[in-house]
Formats: sequence, C-alpha cells, structure tokens
Amino acid sequence: MKIGIDLGGTNIRVGLVENGSLVRKEVVTCPSKATYEEVLGRLEGLIDRVMCPEVAGIGVGVPSVVDSEEGIVYNVANIPSWTEVPLKRLLQERFSVPVYINNDSNCFALGVKLFGEGRKYRNLVGMTIGTGVGTGIIINGELYSGQNTGAGEIGSLPYLSHDFEHYCSSGFFVRYYNLTGKEAAEKAATGDAKTMEIWSVFGSHIGELMKAVLFTYDPEVIVIGGGISSAFTYYKHSMYQAMQAFPYTETVKRVKIFVTEIEDVALLGASALVGKH
Repeated sequence: MKIGIDLGGTNIRVGLVENGSLVRKEVVTCPSKATYEEVLGRLEGLIDRVMCPEVAGIGVGVPSVVDSEEGIVYNVANIPSWTEVPLKRLLQERFSVPVYINNDSNCFALGVKLFGEGRKYRNLVGMTIGTGVGTGIIINGELYSGQNTGAGEIGSLPYLSHDFEHYCSSGFFVRYYNLTGKEAAEKAATGDAKTMEIWSVFGSHIGELMKAVLFTYDPEVIVIGGGISSAFTYYKHSMYQAMQAFPYTETVKRVKIFVTEIEDVALLGASALVGKH
C-alpha cells in the first residue's frame, strides 16, 4: 500500500492506494493563510487518518518548485507561509516511511500515464486548467521533471500582455467578466448566448496554449484536468478553430486532446512516486 497526497491551496487530499486503486480518501480545507506549522499539522492529521502498518511510502504532489532529491518545497502556490519547507524530512521523521515529493502537475501527468487516458501513449502532456495552468510532461514513457520539477510550465510563458495562465485559467473569467469559472459554466448550461461568447473567447486562448504545447513537445496526446476541464464542451470548438492556424497541419490532425475521466488521478500519480524509486 502507498499514500498519495495532493496538496493544494484550497484543499488537501490524501489517499490510501492499493494496486493502483484508491481504497480510501480524506479531504480537508487547506488553511492556506495559516502559519507554516498549522498547515503542516493539518496535513499530518490527514495522513494519520489513512496510515496503516502496510504503507510502504508516501508520495506528495505540491504546487511549487521542488528539490526532489532533498524533498524541499519552495514558495508553494497559495500557501504564503511555505517559502522553504523540508517536507520530506519532516514527514519521514513523523511517519517512519520513505517520502517522495514532486510538482503537482507532474503527479497529474504521471497519474494520467499510469492509470488514465495516457496508458497507451509514450509521449504525452498532462495539463491542469483551474485556478492556474499546470503542465506535466511524459517523454518516451517516463516523467520528465527537469532539475527543479518545473519542466513544462507552459502557463508561465509570455502571451499577449501577460502570460498564458492569465488568459487560460479561472482568473480570466474574474478579471474580464466578473464571473467565476463555475458561474460561467452554470450560465452556459442554460444556453445564455452572452456567456457562450465568453467561453468562445476563452477557447481561443486555450487554442493558442495548445499551439505552444505542440511547438515545444509535439505529443501524441494532451490530457486536460482541473476545475475548468468539466466545461470543455463550451470551449472545445473555438480551441480547435484557433489551432487551425498552426503551421504544421498534420500535427494538429494527429494530436489527440482528451479530458480525463479518472477522478483523483493526481493522487494516484503522487502515490506512484513511491514505486519509481
């Protein structure tokens, strides 16, 4: 058995995984504005709920730059007090099992490759679209993390007057239309024409993001997850329209773009960090 952890600024998710299946899951709200010790205490309390003698190790996905060898996380997104946390050492001392840490987007991509829609592909990009835009890369069947687990962060590339994340995350709806992504999806579900036009604009930005992925990695498949992925039907058409301007037409024809249907695939990917060492 293994424990997988998805540490986010909104929620902390901890799962007990056996033979690639999630057998128990615990979720609590992350006290993101709390002290470093309080956030750690909340995490450790959640691990306590699923810990058992059969656990061989813990894998953790964190939205940050990670020294994966030393297990130190830096400047964790949406948790201001976590500027430099030796998380591997702290959890190993507390639970006496091996601990492995990587970027949360990398865990998503690894989960997609091992347990989801990416199983039959050797070169894929896993992309989470929600509060931010996170990207993980699988090359020749293996996770490519880079030196600081930050490889593939396409969302931070310059785009228009900001970066891709500015226009391709839920913040887009708040900044330009005073709507949350959830509200925009709910209005679109009623057939509201104005909201559908908003999704069309959003999809055009996502199409440009996909073109950046094709230029840099040329994957067989791009698998999308995250909060905005559930609204894919509202922006899919304009996304593909924007992609038609890509100069290599065969690349656009051949690439497959899916929305993952595997719940908690990032948790499963985090647990798989244990088996890769």
